[in-house]
Amino acid sequence: MDSTTYSPGLHKLLTLKVLLTNRLQDVAGFVQFTDGLLAQHELEKVGFSSHVFDNGSFTAAVCLKESHLCIHTWPEFNQLTMDVYLCNYLRDNSDKVREVAAAYVSYFEAEVIKDFEINR
Repeated sequence: MDSTTYSPGLHKLLTLKVLLTNRLQDVAGFVQFTDGLLAQHELEKVGFSSHVFDNGSFTAAVCLKESHLCIHTWPEFNQLTMDVYLCNYLRDNSDKVREVAAAYVSYFEAEVIKDFEINR
């Protein structure tokens, strides 16, 4: 990748419909799945923060050496929003972004409501 073709990275924004309400209220399960996914894709977690609300919904941010993953769940609406962003420092990580996002769609057994890709 040279400076004339360099793109800082792909940022994928998702809104998903999830009928498995228990997954939308299981931050521990999300963390466990995410840790396995990060290992599988050789991504390095450098920080994590989360908050669980009174109704069990949660928000979480996973800071990566390569950038970040964020999720916000709304079990009362059977939805979640998520973003996946990986930087392209030494290689194009666009395919990896798409694979990680697809893995979350599968994990939540979700229907995609919105799917945006932003090339940074």
